[in-house]
Amino acid sequence: MRTISSKFAHINPAARRHSQDLREAARIAVEVSLKVKPGEQALIISNPETDVAALAEAIYDAVLDAQACPVLLFQPVKTQLDFAEPAVIAAFSAKPAVCISLSAEKLGKDKQGIASPYTYGNIQYDHIFHLQMYGEKTCRGFWSPSTTVASFIRTVPIDYELLKRRCAAVKAVLDQAVSIHITAPGGTDIRFGLQAREAKSDDGDFSAGGKGGNLPAGETFISPENGTAKGVIAFDGSISLHDRDIIIQEPIRCTLSRGFITDIQGGQEAAALLETIGLAEANAREYEKAGTLPPGTGEIYARNARNIGEIGIGLNPAARISGRMLEDEKAFQTCHFAVGLNYDGDAPSLIHLDGLVKNPTIIAADEKGTQTVIEREGNLCNL
Repeated sequence: MRTISSKFAHINPAARRHSQDLREAARIAVEVSLKVKPGEQALIISNPETDVAALAEAIYDAVLDAQACPVLLFQPVKTQLDFAEPAVIAAFSAKPAVCISLSAEKLGKDKQGIASPYTYGNIQYDHIFHLQMYGEKTCRGFWSPSTTVASFIRTVPIDYELLKRRCAAVKAVLDQAVSIHITAPGGTDIRFGLQAREAKSDDGDFSAGGKGGNLPAGETFISPENGTAKGVIAFDGSISLHDRDIIIQEPIRCTLSRGFITDIQGGQEAAALLETIGLAEANAREYEKAGTLPPGTGEIYARNARNIGEIGIGLNPAARISGRMLEDEKAFQTCHFAVGLNYDGDAPSLIHLDGLVKNPTIIAADEKGTQTVIEREGNLCNL
């Protein structure tokens, strides 16, 4: 095996105690999930931070072992509101077949893409990575924001065939649903429509152009029909903010009407969520003034900072709530809602803040009124 370990020996010596398990998890990511082929270009983007740097190095080595051509770029840590370095965005001009983001926080926004979105067909994309992944479909990959070595080696080597079946079963129900009702012991009681929405599965199969997701994998998710969410979400697991993920000590109670959060109550965690939403609203208006957002879109981005953009269901049996959303949102006996932008491109925002609800009961209804229980009190039903 060729290695660059000696070049990065200063970054994370402690993580090397896991070297054998880490090599195996990296091999699974590259050979099983991505199915990297000899000669393919693989762009790996990371930060010089302890765990993600060690993971990036291991993935680099695994790509070399697959006889492909990796390039590893380090940039400073980026939050949800930061822009990626120009050199990182420029690297996509090489049209890599594989792109892997192992970031301490986020990959970073595409400044040029936000100011002047890329168009493919009738769809606009505000990031060149999204253009190549979802539009041109020349790229595949995975992204693992805020992951750790310990989490990666525990949650990546799983039964992907079983995961794929579970994800597909939940997706089939959601695709046929026109509405959904979620309740939970912590106080969640929310309904919204799903008309003309299609669910997506993060099942770990990223083997073809246009496919991508998280590692660890393990969720099926869908964007609510705009303007339909009503009720209460009581976040009681963990939640993402613009610059970090936190475990929730006192539930964050969000009241919703017509798709938007109208009130947020709770303790310090609720105040932190309000702060992040406020930053997203203010930055959207400032970005338009500065020409970073197209004219007339600043207020749209600001309004959608209070949108509910996703409902996702955790399906990875090795995942657990740790205060790192990448893993938390895959945990069994949880669902998560995202505050901010959705995955259908019709509710843009500067933020996408996932927040967990524990032990949910999730009931979907199709156009005939037939109800299907996906989870009952956190337990996955027979799908």
